Amino acid sequence: MFQYAAAAQSGSNILTLVGPFVLMFVVFYFLLIRPQQKKTKARNGMLKALKKGDKVVTIGGLHGNIMEISDDIVVLRVNDVTKLTFDRGSISHSINTDTVDKE
Repeated sequence: MFQYAAAAQSGSNILTLVGPFVLMFVVFYFLLIRPQQKKTKARNGMLKALKKGDKVVTIGGLHGNIMEISDDIVVLRVNDVTKLTFDRGSISHSINTDTVDKE
């Protein structure tokens, strides 16, 4: 009879030890991992949707219009004569022309 009580008690000890770690993982997943995955998915969608003529800002803060675009290279026109070549991943965000026109 004592053996059954000891076995039941050891099982509950394992749950009390593992429970906080499971709870921490769940909290980290919903506060850190899941939002980062959503942000990455949105960024990849934005990079795939880029097209010629879009106004963009690079990670370094350079503003320009896309003149040419390929799978991994983007050529930006900064002013009337200056064209600069960047990796597609160096584009920070696209500037919506509708928003710029309204301001």
